[in-house]
Amino acid sequence: MTSVISVNLPEQSYEIAIASASLDQLGERMSSLNLGKKVLLVSNPTIFKYYGEKAIASLKSAGFEVASCTLPPGERYKNLNSIQKIYDAALENRLERSSTMVALGGGVVGDMAGFAAATWLRGINVVQVPTTLLAMVDSAIGGKTGVNHPRGKNLIGAFHQPRLVLVDPAVLKTLPMREFRAGMAEVIKYGVIWDAELFTQLEASKRLDQLRYVKADLVDFILTHSCQAKADVVGKDEKEAGLRAILNYGHTIGHAVESLTGYRLVNHGEAVAIGMVAAGKIAVELGLWQKEDTERQNILIQKTGLPTQLPDGLNIEAIIDSLQLDKKVKAGKVRFVLPTQIGVVKVTDEVPSDVIRQVLQGM
Repeated sequence: MTSVISVNLPEQSYEIAIASASLDQLGERMSSLNLGKKVLLVSNPTIFKYYGEKAIASLKSAGFEVASCTLPPGERYKNLNSIQKIYDAALENRLERSSTMVALGGGVVGDMAGFAAATWLRGINVVQVPTTLLAMVDSAIGGKTGVNHPRGKNLIGAFHQPRLVLVDPAVLKTLPMREFRAGMAEVIKYGVIWDAELFTQLEASKRLDQLRYVKADLVDFILTHSCQAKADVVGKDEKEAGLRAILNYGHTIGHAVESLTGYRLVNHGEAVAIGMVAAGKIAVELGLWQKEDTERQNILIQKTGLPTQLPDGLNIEAIIDSLQLDKKVKAGKVRFVLPTQIGVVKVTDEVPSDVIRQVLQGM
């Protein structure tokens, strides 16, 4: 299967290429984009061990000069210290304005390489080569880059669109089960906010908790429909002036859960799953969504093996306080993305604190 999805933007459009065994084509695909010869490949040691040499060989065979920089894995290392390491490698290898950073890894690597590329020499090229399901369907697309502040997720960042996103489904074979489930949270999100057909296809699958139980044609369907949903939304609203905010479904409370647990206890997808359950319940409380639809959503989340309850011992008031630090707060009001039917959501800042508190206390 080969699919090419265009992300159409006013200044610089680009393609998401989805093709099995396409990592070998990385150099060839980049050659057609008229990029400079110098490339800095950014990865983590685990991913580099699996795919680093293959990516470098492809780049070198296409005539690129390649250096590499590996960063420790994990959300807690998504900080300015890691960005400094990328800058040091960029300086040592004399990257120029025409040079390119290639992000080979999951969302953490993609966010950091993207932010480093956005800020090195006031902006150089970045190519995203996502190796996790979550990055393939979400974080590698759309140009959001950044790092965490100790008190909040992704508070430091920039919009910087990639020149290419290359998705190779074959690399999912080495993805740990927990990371596969994390990616499925974002897939379910697209079903709720945008694509009812995707939602019903997921419902029809007996198991979604491990890649080996998901048929190959459903994996292809998940990748193409999720990437298309992201491309559609970003194409209509590149810098989150309006519509793009719907991509934050489940993320408002999810980000609070992540930061309050020190980015160690729950991963991003698990936090988003908890956030979607909470947002669904809030929508029902406010009379926006049918109870049977929130139950359909929660059954799907459970089928994926993702959590639907808050971690033990998490302070409800701390979550409510943390919401005020969210990037989406406007004039002191927290904005929530709430579903009105499967495939349709609305953004509102009219959610009373007592409703949030009541829903969280029930989780």
